[in-house]
Amino acid sequence: MVDLQSRVCPNSPAWVPSPDFADPSRLHKHILERIVLLYNCLMAVPVMKQTNVMDEQFAGVTYHIQGELVPVLQIEIGQMPVYFEHHILLWKDPSLNVGVKAMQGGLKRMVAGMPLFMVQTEGTGRIGFSRDGAGHVFGVHLKAGEKLDVREHQWLAATNSLGYTFTRVKGLANMLFSGTGFFIDTFTCEGSEGILWMHGYGNVFEVTLAPGEMIDVEPGGWIYKDVTVRMDTQVQRLTTGLFASAGNLVFNRFTGPGRIAIQSMYLHLASSE
Repeated sequence: MVDLQSRVCPNSPAWVPSPDFADPSRLHKHILERIVLLYNCLMAVPVMKQTNVMDEQFAGVTYHIQGELVPVLQIEIGQMPVYFEHHILLWKDPSLNVGVKAMQGGLKRMVAGMPLFMVQTEGTGRIGFSRDGAGHVFGVHLKAGEKLDVREHQWLAATNSLGYTFTRVKGLANMLFSGTGFFIDTFTCEGSEGILWMHGYGNVFEVTLAPGEMIDVEPGGWIYKDVTVRMDTQVQRLTTGLFASAGNLVFNRFTGPGRIAIQSMYLHLASSE
């Protein structure tokens, strides 16, 4: 006999034969158990992350996030420096200096034809960041050893306790962005605590996938994921008839366990090495 329950939900308990339905109370209990079981088989739904934040303290810094259209991240710098891409600085206290951050092997990347380099704060004071686009700014708190993969140009700033590397992704990018490719930035918490602040276009939603649980996302829709989440390219051919083709539907399939964040709007900034 085919186990239909396992095919619907592979992680569900083994199928249990139906009880004697002559007893109405047992029938009612059985129906409720089936409803709960099937509900637990449904994929978790992405939930919108918090928008405005005031006086948040973590990893040696205090930060605030304000604004409805183009939000601003304000950080109060003490003993913990932060680093960032140079072009997203909005304002700072004159007493707070900014210098080039030394990167192992250098940072050989371009954004829209302009060179991209990393800078970091020096001293104490307040500093503000924003991107040139309507969206959603938020921070992700990391503990020692935790890692995040982040889509290029989605992060705003990071505490100096986070290590940084990047990799070039081709294949899917060549299909979507005329061969330009894109980068994935990976941040690792090398201290006891760290914060990574990011910007998403539109609003940002997060979902935590269970082991083996999957979600399909439009290729420009994801912002970050735990390194434990696997990403694969899926291509679905669309046809309108026996010999006619309407093109392809391309999306990324993410498989848990771990978190993935999705933005409701997408803007691609072409990058190159």
